[in-house]
Amino acid sequence: METDPTVNKKMKRALLLLNAALLTVGNCGGPLIMRLYFLHGGNRVWLSSWLETGGWPINLVPLLFIYLRRRAAQGPAARPILMKPQIFLAAAVIGLLTGFDDYFYAYGVARLPVSTSALIIASQLGFTALFAYLLVRQKFTSYSINAVFLLTVGAAVLALHSSGDRPKGESNREYYLGFFMTVAAAVLYGFVLPLVELTYKKAKQEITYTLVLEIQLVMCFFATVVCTIGMVINNDFKVIPREAKEFGLGETKYYVVLVCSAIIWQCFFLGAIGVIFSASSLLSAIIITVLLPVIEVLAVIFYKEKFQAEKGVSLILSLWGFVSYFYGELKHSKKKSKTQTTETEMPPPIMTAP
Repeated sequence: METDPTVNKKMKRALLLLNAALLTVGNCGGPLIMRLYFLHGGNRVWLSSWLETGGWPINLVPLLFIYLRRRAAQGPAARPILMKPQIFLAAAVIGLLTGFDDYFYAYGVARLPVSTSALIIASQLGFTALFAYLLVRQKFTSYSINAVFLLTVGAAVLALHSSGDRPKGESNREYYLGFFMTVAAAVLYGFVLPLVELTYKKAKQEITYTLVLEIQLVMCFFATVVCTIGMVINNDFKVIPREAKEFGLGETKYYVVLVCSAIIWQCFFLGAIGVIFSASSLLSAIIITVLLPVIEVLAVIFYKEKFQAEKGVSLILSLWGFVSYFYGELKHSKKKSKTQTTETEMPPPIMTAP
């Protein structure tokens, strides 16, 4: 497979589709199930943060399966861990940043309706584009600049006019703090995605999907360490049994919600770094952004959230920004493909005798 570029290309495309599907499940399901926890009596932000990456042991299952196959093919010489120390260190640092990002995001979801927090997170595409330019030299076009501008304006519209969707009993201070914490989450994750891509580019070893799984495991483990420390300081572990008994949907469903949340969020994180492996950090951010209307509709259907005029304006600006960026990338891709085809068809230069 490694020597056949056609098969290699098909495999990478299949991995891209698989990871895009995982990202879709996690990106749509994660915010909804997290909000479900808060709506029915849950109020532990650090616990919700912990659940975003606490399902990291799930990655051990495919890694063990892959190792057993590798051992069967290579014998005792097969290495159980492919990751080199430099990549481990990079994944650990990214994991620590992700842990704080988890908290920012969970705090926002605890204070804001899902539709509002989803619209704010749309600004992540702009931040990803900026950091991708700085870290991995992602080229900017007039279309990507236009996308960044529109997404920023869309978030500003919400900041200035959408406090009317504030949940009952919540103060202005709590609402706006939730808003700015969600913006912070968008900025930080917009930095994390290109950082993952930079790790791939700077790695002094071949980046395989097995290695991607190992990076995912290390990142989520260290993010979970950050959230575990937060839970210990906040006494969340002691409160869980009491909170389960008082949960609006019942004690059993409380634990079901926690387990499902951990699994769904693992889909999100694996899908995100998997798309980076198959394509780029910018495409990962684009998929997250384009799913925004789906999250909006699901929040209105399941949680009866209001869809105010300001959200409509913000949604239109976000979608306009996405279309602008996508059109620019499509145009650039066609131009690049045409140039490569022309260069391939050009006859070799005629060598003349001196």
